[in-house]
Amino acid sequence: MKSGSRLTRRQALRRCLGAIGASIAAPVVVRASALGRDGAEPPSERIGMGFVGLGGQGSGHLFGGAWTYLPGGYLGRKDVQVLGVCDVQQKRADEAKARAQRQYDTVVTAYTDIRDMLLSDDIDAVLIAASYHAQGFMSMLAARAGKDVYCEKPFTFSIRWGRATVEAVRRHGRVFQGGAQQRSEYEGRFRRAVELIRGGAIGKLKTVYANAGGGGLQVPPPGNDDRPAPPDVNWDAYVGPLPWFPYTGNTSGHAFGTGSINWGPHHYDIVQWGIGADDTGPTEIALEKDTVVYRYANGVEVFGCPPPGQQGGSGGATFVGTDGTINVHREVLTSDPPDVLRRSPGPEGRVYQSDSHSGNFLECIRTRQRTICDVEVFHRASSALLLGGIATQLRRKLTWDPKREEFVGDDEANRLLSLAPREGWRLG
Repeated sequence: MKSGSRLTRRQALRRCLGAIGASIAAPVVVRASALGRDGAEPPSERIGMGFVGLGGQGSGHLFGGAWTYLPGGYLGRKDVQVLGVCDVQQKRADEAKARAQRQYDTVVTAYTDIRDMLLSDDIDAVLIAASYHAQGFMSMLAARAGKDVYCEKPFTFSIRWGRATVEAVRRHGRVFQGGAQQRSEYEGRFRRAVELIRGGAIGKLKTVYANAGGGGLQVPPPGNDDRPAPPDVNWDAYVGPLPWFPYTGNTSGHAFGTGSINWGPHHYDIVQWGIGADDTGPTEIALEKDTVVYRYANGVEVFGCPPPGQQGGSGGATFVGTDGTINVHREVLTSDPPDVLRRSPGPEGRVYQSDSHSGNFLECIRTRQRTICDVEVFHRASSALLLGGIATQLRRKLTWDPKREEFVGDDEANRLLSLAPREGWRLG
């Protein structure tokens, strides 16, 4: 190759993220090049992490928040070394860098584009809490670059992009944790409910009320500022894999959401877990009196609304069986009759146990085991929500093949399963 025509390392990686070789595909020993401090784990035990998206959710993970369940967040953990912070707003990234760097004797690097962060050989894992439209796609890029991934909800707005992320995580031997922390936290009440349901405590499961309808994204988002983006905003990185659109004046992660795209993933994750559908999905989605109704191959019907005459709870669902009802949310776990909660689930009800969502992620990085909310699990819960959004958009019944992940004999609906990413953010 002639001098001057050589690809830079950054250009080379961006061209070959879809073709990383077997050296990454195999399980690897966790790298931790950062020096330890007094009282910290030895360098060989520390996990180098990068954080993408530093708004309320992302900064809560990094510095400590209501959903991290640990004082000081990841920055306060002795088994983690924060090496990079990334946000499309330069000021936000710089402020996080300064705050994190006070914790360490080593350098923390600030980025405005995840693709630059993924070039770091010292970063073992990334936590992504960015915009709705980009998180799943960023997860796929991270897996291809050999990073383990914690991805916040919503996972993705495209079922095909979600499947591509599953395949990338599997192909490259990555650990993935979806941000469905209800599986680990809240004093185990969600796990208890699921074990009772799947163990037969309420008889044969018939109906589930998910308390949330379908969801999706509006692309491009509303708004047009008629000005160029401010110099400290990386607008190209914010638009990410979507078709280009001009600056809207809004870099919020919530700008694109429709329906229950924000909170619905928590509900449908518990629904899928409770009915034993972590690796599959519904076979029919309909819109009945403006309510999304899902029908599964095992005969269970899921309604995207609260039970009749009741208000929806936070993050959970109501499960109705032939012998009783279980209602579970972040604040409550109740049953009808009350003694259902005193019953012992059958052995078939036992499920994966985790008492710390972040701790489970870090432990699985070390052991190379699958997490409690592995990428297939997160993808299927996200898909249920998105299928409801498509049925709402088309306002008609849809037949879904959960194995092939496509609508049966319905070209119009299948066109809504994906979106071609723009140049520089390719799928393959």
